Amino acid sequence: VCLFSMAANVLEEDSMEQDIESPVTIHQPKLPKQAREDLPKNISKECAKRKIQRYVRKDGKCNVHHGNVRETYRYLTDIFTTLVDLKWRFNLLIFVMVYTVTWLFFGMIWWLIAYMRGDMDHIGDSTWTPCVSNLNGFVSAFLFSIETETTIGYGYRVITDKCPEGIILLLVQSVLGSIVNAFMVGCMFVKISQPKKRAETLVFSTNAVISMRDGKLCLMFRVGDLRNSHIVEASIRAKLIKSKQTKEGEFIPLNQTDINVGYYTGDDRLFLVSPLIISHEINQQSPFWEISKAQLPKEELEIVVILEGMVEATGMTCQARSSYITSEILWGYRFTPVLTLEDGFYEVDYNSFHETYETNTPVYSAKELAEMASRAELPLTWSVSSKLDQHAELETEEEEKSQEDQNERNGDVANLENESKV
Repeated sequence: VCLFSMAANVLEEDSMEQDIESPVTIHQPKLPKQAREDLPKNISKECAKRKIQRYVRKDGKCNVHHGNVRETYRYLTDIFTTLVDLKWRFNLLIFVMVYTVTWLFFGMIWWLIAYMRGDMDHIGDSTWTPCVSNLNGFVSAFLFSIETETTIGYGYRVITDKCPEGIILLLVQSVLGSIVNAFMVGCMFVKISQPKKRAETLVFSTNAVISMRDGKLCLMFRVGDLRNSHIVEASIRAKLIKSKQTKEGEFIPLNQTDINVGYYTGDDRLFLVSPLIISHEINQQSPFWEISKAQLPKEELEIVVILEGMVEATGMTCQARSSYITSEILWGYRFTPVLTLEDGFYEVDYNSFHETYETNTPVYSAKELAEMASRAELPLTWSVSSKLDQHAELETEEEEKSQEDQNERNGDVANLENESKV
């Protein structure tokens, strides 16, 4: 079978089951036809390897794009959040444009007032009282608008008391200017103080591992905080992202299943001063209950981990995310210790944060290990009971033999007595 036919069959079968795979491109090798037909099957399978499309990237960004959104007006109803979510270049552009447009708008109105009142025709006339002193054109009106809205007030251009329309415009511009300042400065402050940058100092291990811990098979990954300021009320969650088909035949793409990382015991509440290893016990409630080492590479799944808490310096909620696909889950490994005791303090070596070492771990699933353990206990029970039964049988046999010996002795004594009587 050639490479193209095998790859087509694999893709045709998997497209009916999974929808999280990225397109696979099979490049035709530059070999003769006979050589391509004689290629080993394992090479053909390697060529048809599939790449899992991530739901959450390693940097924590969700790999989801929203398309065909018709109700775009909803973005304008929450204009503040929309501006905060914009990229910096667009945010700065809007910031500059809003102030420039307001200054130009009110500058145009000041110039119109001066033009309608005839102040432009009496420039330099000491007997004429203009609306705004020393306003002789649009440029000076624009400068007066900037001075009014920013409350600079150089003192060269001032409004007079003979212009009621100018007084009303001054009030309107002062109020609207304060609103614009509060909105735009608040937007920039929130943009600058967003906890997204704080989340970049929260790190996750590159790989997750599966090994034995306290006699139980566990899935583990490591988290750490690079800053000296702590994350307050830190908590950890984990989700399994995997497509699922219900018993009724409904196909659920990217189904989310909760992975217990200590919710019932309180271990999900972290005191994140030094790096911690988060452990998930693989038991009957775990989605990894029936997955063995040989079956793990065949699974199309993704583990999304979420670490959240409050930034100690600002009190804002911070969230960091990462994910692990099957190729990033190492079976039979443990994390290298990073914490050492120095003279009067503990030191964390982040050079070993992502390092792992191999350990002796069974290749069976947790379900198979539980079944083998239960089978191993049954022969022990049978042997104890059989030994007890054998011991009881030996006791009964000994009692019967002693009874027979006693009867024989009694018979001999009776015969001697009869002989003596005779």
